[in-house]
Amino acid sequence: MAFTKELPNYRDLPVMEQTGDRHAWGLFGKEDQLGTINLLTPERRVRAAGLVRRGEVFNLSLPLNMPSPPFAGRQAYRHDIFANDRNSRDDKLDNFYMQASSQWDALRHMRFREMGFYNGLQNEDFEKGALGIERYADHGIVGRGVLLDMGRHMERRGTPLDYMQDTAFEPELLDEALAAQGVETEQGDILLLRTGWMGYYLSRTPSEQAKFPRDLGPQGLRTPGLVSTPNSAEWLWDRGLSAVAADNIAVEDTPGAPERGFLHRRLIPLLGFALGELWSLDGLAEDCANDGVYEFMLVAVPLNLPGGVGSPANAIAIK
Repeated sequence: MAFTKELPNYRDLPVMEQTGDRHAWGLFGKEDQLGTINLLTPERRVRAAGLVRRGEVFNLSLPLNMPSPPFAGRQAYRHDIFANDRNSRDDKLDNFYMQASSQWDALRHMRFREMGFYNGLQNEDFEKGALGIERYADHGIVGRGVLLDMGRHMERRGTPLDYMQDTAFEPELLDEALAAQGVETEQGDILLLRTGWMGYYLSRTPSEQAKFPRDLGPQGLRTPGLVSTPNSAEWLWDRGLSAVAADNIAVEDTPGAPERGFLHRRLIPLLGFALGELWSLDGLAEDCANDGVYEFMLVAVPLNLPGGVGSPANAIAIK
């Protein structure tokens, strides 16, 4: 059933007594498995289809073997190609991490302390298939995409990003960039956050790429991204977005600061928010900068993997 009622503002959401954090448990139904993906209604898919003018397609996924080596403790897969007989070939992947490259996080990716995963579910609920990535696959991730090109915006305002530093984008800066692009968000939109970090990383030589820190600890990988405070959660929620995907490692800035907390925990388990990371956005961003059109149809097909914690993004934009 399509979600049709209006969303409450972030500051009107109930509060988790133990921590004071706001949550959306039960808002989409006590048995809900989709969270904000509920906002991708049939009507919004039709609206998105109407944005296709030129038929240009932009692949938003990196090759599966990039970044190399992977970040966050993940490992490279092994790809074996073999002959079944003299006329055919087959292949297999071993040691394949679903979130090593361009990815979606399932709602079972992260819990909020002892209170549980999205909608208060616990580990034992996973045995019944709760919150697996196949829920996204069954529903589909199809809707109006909006590119927010923070990398270009920061250059144009005379404060270009240093991609070896942790730069946190406050909501006011995001609003400034959207206004400069001349685009407004609508409920159900899929926001693509281009920091420019991925392009910077890929422009380095393989030996230079290998020297980037692989972990996300205090001395780990530094990337620009959304500030990891409730302000970002409020900004995303009050715009009614169905998902946000970025070209960095975590959507939020890394390594962030302990006193700010972790935006992942505010978004995934508390709000049921769909997140994507390590996306390839430079080609789409170049086209948007050239024609001044920052909206498009976005289609993503996560793997139909029962119980999956994540999936390759398998995403394209169509303009």
